Order: sequence, then C-alpha cells, then structure tokens
Amino acid sequence: MVDTTGFRNAMALLGGAVSVITTDGAAGRFGFTASAVCSVTDQPPTLLVCMNRSSFANGHFKQNGVLSVNVLTAELKDISAVFANRELSSDERFARASWSTLESGSPLLEGALVNFDCRIAQAHEVGSHTIFYCEVLGILHGKSQEGLVYFNRAYHRLGDASRSAC
Repeated sequence: MVDTTGFRNAMALLGGAVSVITTDGAAGRFGFTASAVCSVTDQPPTLLVCMNRSSFANGHFKQNGVLSVNVLTAELKDISAVFANRELSSDERFARASWSTLESGSPLLEGALVNFDCRIAQAHEVGSHTIFYCEVLGILHGKSQEGLVYFNRAYHRLGDASRSAC
C-alpha cells in the first residue's frame, strides 16, 4: 500500500491550474483556493471540484448548492494566498478583489483567466474530501492569456505555448 507522504510527494508533480472556488446564497459567501478541479464531460458541460471535508466552508457550499470556479491568471497569484489563508474572514478575503455574478449568483472574480458559473449537481464523500460534480451554467472569458499553475509545491506562470514537438 502507498503511504500518505509518498502519495502527496508524487501528486506534487501533477501540475494543476490554480482556481478560487466561491459560493453565495442562504448559507453565506465563502471561498477557497483549489487546484483539484477538472472537466468531467461536455454533454452536459460538467466539471468537478474537490474540497476537504474538514473545511469550515464545506457545509456552506453544500447548502448553497452553487459555486463558481475562477481560474487565476499569473497576475492574480496573490489572490490564491488570500483565499488559502485560514486566518482571514470571508469578508476580508472578498474585500481583496472585485466581483460580479452570472446566473447562479456565485461570486465571479473579475480579471480571472476564465470563470465557470455552476450548479452543484452531486456531491460525493471520498476519504477526506467532498467531490462536487458541477453543471456549468455559464462561462466568462477574461482578457489575459497567462495562466497560473501549481507544480512541485510552487507557482508557475504559463504563457505562450510551445508549438514544437516534445
């Protein structure tokens, strides 16, 4: 069996886009930083978001039933740290950026690489995490072409793609 440390060290080598996941509704406005987000299917457009079950906001996301995935640009790296900081209140986190909304009412980060406005279709508990399967209700593309990924426990800027063979 694979031990936890070995698994975490191996997963650190699986780069992922950095996103801020937000919700708003009857349970309040909350958000957290995540790199565990991926596409599930395009018919209907669905993505998944993984969230630690011990997170203070987990129940609020479930109760609200909606969320947005705000994929960060390289210029928004500091927002990643803000939404990962457990010492900041929800109001303090949201005060650090500008927000808008689409259909679900979840906060959309202005200036994001892309925003996915979603309804939580299903939630499954697996080990330490909740996996939210989210139906995409709307998409808003930003102007930046530089993404932000987390790889090997560090942030990396993504820009122009290489067109040459690897």
